[in-house]
Amino acid sequence: MDIRHTATTCPYCGCGCGLTLETSQGRILRTSPTPHSPVNEGRLCIKGWNVHDFVQHADRLRKPLLRTGSQWQNLDWDNALDIAAARLAHIRDTYGPDSIGVLTSARCTNEENYLLQKFTRCALRTNNIDHCARL
Repeated sequence: MDIRHTATTCPYCGCGCGLTLETSQGRILRTSPTPHSPVNEGRLCIKGWNVHDFVQHADRLRKPLLRTGSQWQNLDWDNALDIAAARLAHIRDTYGPDSIGVLTSARCTNEENYLLQKFTRCALRTNNIDHCARL
């Protein structure tokens, strides 16, 4: 069995804990803490230890879907992004920028949350942004 070790960052919160994924044949077998990570110093919380469970869950969405009536249609990423951008622009231009709000996530890194607030304020032109940790 060919086992690979891939160092990565835990996606569960903005702390940025280092973890190592052990994989074989495209499947994650185990998660372990990165021993020399300056953030978590070789430790992980329970979510970090089990991070591989949600990645491989059967119900996880793996491609963009568009609801048409009561049906779901598979889309490629370019079309999905084009549709989302056009609909957001339409809502912003028709009802005003404050008709849109953005909720960010503790699963995002600090850098991703920063980009989301810049997108919200610059592209959508609204200050309606919040973070799930405050809810």
